[in-house]
Amino acid sequence: MNKFFSEFKDGMKNFGTTISIIVNSILLFLVYLIGVGLTFLLSKIFRKKFLDTKPENVKSYWKELNLKNQKKEECYRQF
Repeated sequence: MNKFFSEFKDGMKNFGTTISIIVNSILLFLVYLIGVGLTFLLSKIFRKKFLDTKPENVKSYWKELNLKNQKKEECYRQF
């Protein structure tokens, strides 16, 4: 009888581990789809480009900061 309960306990532990792997995988997939997929769709709808991939006649991809040309008040709210 003791062997039955120990094997039952091991079986339930393996079952719980398997179920948690499946549920976690599904949840992570849904979070990825909602986060990345929704961002992708909205960026395509509103034609938002997050990277400047085609610079026009420029030698470098770096942008000029022009820190001396900005007012101090403009630096407070950057985002």
